[in-house]
Amino acid sequence: MGVALDQARLALAAGEVPVGAVLVAEDGAVLGRAHNLPISLTDPTAHAEVLALRQAAARRGNYRLPGTTLYVTIEPCLMCVGALLQARVARVVFGAPDPKAGACVSLYRIPEDRRLNHRFEVTGGVREEECRALLQDFFRARRGRGAGGEVSGRKDADK
Repeated sequence: MGVALDQARLALAAGEVPVGAVLVAEDGAVLGRAHNLPISLTDPTAHAEVLALRQAAARRGNYRLPGTTLYVTIEPCLMCVGALLQARVARVVFGAPDPKAGACVSLYRIPEDRRLNHRFEVTGGVREEECRALLQDFFRARRGRGAGGEVSGRKDADK
């Protein structure tokens, strides 16, 4: 989770929502690491989880990633859970739950839906306070921006 938190801090520095992810093989090798980039890439699918999956798939030369574990600072959304299912990820470990968009345990429980042909193990609350604090600080700063869209003296790219 430390690597995912480092990635989240990179997102924060880039003006993105501070979410970071790292995909790890069974032997502990890092296959992919990423942070949110939808604003920078003008790509609504550029969530940390999806970008980490893309790196890992390219590294392995296969879109299936069985036996892997994804560490992510916030509970994945529906889109990301769909990608994790397609990749056949074995386990997801997340920091903070997401009551507004979480698709693992908070709003939806997609990984345990027996109608699907793949399920994955979910562990939540790992370093939860650190993960939550990054997100809360980011959104507090955004709410505090002035009428000109400034956050801490910077123009916000996505206003």
